[in-house]
Amino acid sequence: MRDILKNYIDHAWVAPSSDATQEIVNPTTGSVSGRLALSTGEDVDRAVAAARQAFASYSQTSLEERSALLNRIADGHEARAEDMARAVTADIGTPVAYARTIVQVGAGQFRLLAKAIETYPFAEDQGGTRIVKDPIGVVGMIPPWNYPALQSAEKIAPALAAGCTMILKPGTPYTNQVLAEILHEAGVPKGVFNLVNGRGSVIGTSLSRHPHVDMIAFTGSTAVGIEVQKNAADTIKRVSLELGGKSPHIILPDADLQAAAQSAVAKVMRNSGQTCAAPTRTLIPRVHKAELEALIRTAAEAILVGDPLTDVFMGPAANEAQWHTVQKYIQAGIDEGATLLTGGPGRPEGLNDGWFERPTVFTDVRNDMSIARQEIFGPVMSLIAYDTVEEAIAIANDTPYGLAAYVDGGDQAVVQAVASRLRAGQVMLNGKGPDFHAPFGGYKQSGNGRIWGLAGLEEYLETKAVVGGC
Repeated sequence: MRDILKNYIDHAWVAPSSDATQEIVNPTTGSVSGRLALSTGEDVDRAVAAARQAFASYSQTSLEERSALLNRIADGHEARAEDMARAVTADIGTPVAYARTIVQVGAGQFRLLAKAIETYPFAEDQGGTRIVKDPIGVVGMIPPWNYPALQSAEKIAPALAAGCTMILKPGTPYTNQVLAEILHEAGVPKGVFNLVNGRGSVIGTSLSRHPHVDMIAFTGSTAVGIEVQKNAADTIKRVSLELGGKSPHIILPDADLQAAAQSAVAKVMRNSGQTCAAPTRTLIPRVHKAELEALIRTAAEAILVGDPLTDVFMGPAANEAQWHTVQKYIQAGIDEGATLLTGGPGRPEGLNDGWFERPTVFTDVRNDMSIARQEIFGPVMSLIAYDTVEEAIAIANDTPYGLAAYVDGGDQAVVQAVASRLRAGQVMLNGKGPDFHAPFGGYKQSGNGRIWGLAGLEEYLETKAVVGGC
């Protein structure tokens, strides 16, 4: 049992204003592993006040100071990599081997931004005007639960690099506790980073509505993103949204079918399908339909599901609610007439405790079915056959989302041409990606703004024109 009962505000661990708690459940066993403090709007006010006061001084620190701080955080992140990886597994059931990889990527965000601000043009002269990039101010951060070692880092690192102060509403308890400890030990100045535990409906809403918060950085579902934007509207604050997806993976007729099938299955099933950019709609040429069905079925049935502290590819769903959501969609796929190729409802054989799921593949899917339209956030793959490349592009773009897309093919000119016509924020070709130096974010209802790389840094900057300043 490990309880998370304090917030981190103004460089100190402090008890929240309420003694209310909720249980933390281990997704692997379904048993209670601890308690989490449920803070209130009063705690948010306290954290915002600390961040607001700290902004006056931190925003004026030199780039050398910020770069050194970011590198110290990266050093601490790397020193506690195993603690962080095991916290991820305890939080959401990610296999620990994969969690270690994601932890390294999280540390890399701090290292990347430390390097980037050494050369980034925070001031440029254009004609007789100096264009200056200033930190936007106090940032409310609401990351999701599915990649906690990365998705908090990808917000904190650019905000610190820009000169902002912040309040984090964690997506998970254990991973973000370790991260806060790392930031504290690295010497983040008083009030610059604050963490308030609690429910998103309370803490996230308070941050979004708060008149002294200048920006909200949110990653999560489109439905919640809409509410965040509405809550932020009265104060005209900037809102950066990285939302849901129903990403297509077009396998072209001349692709290496074996490699494409293996890649497609791995990208969908990784992290129990709990990846916003997962290519859950796999578009397959009808001429190779039978062959690809066989290859994909074989790859899916080879996935080892089990205890995430052992050598498995897939652990459990993150929580009971998510497990039931996935089961609902699997049943909907059956009811709407898709052909169940492998997997299906229920737990895998022999895994009766915890929230384990069966890697599931449907074929004969139409693009108007629920399993092709809705973000399931589970290990459920939909195979949609097409006759022409033009039809494949049309199906790929026929979605309210536009977060990511994937194309596999042998003729690079054709692959590039198809990629240029896909309405998605990042397109990955022939098994490549993601690239954490490149901007990532969505078209359409997959959000606005970008994370990662210089584009991620620029989300936290305001532009000032000093006329006559050069």
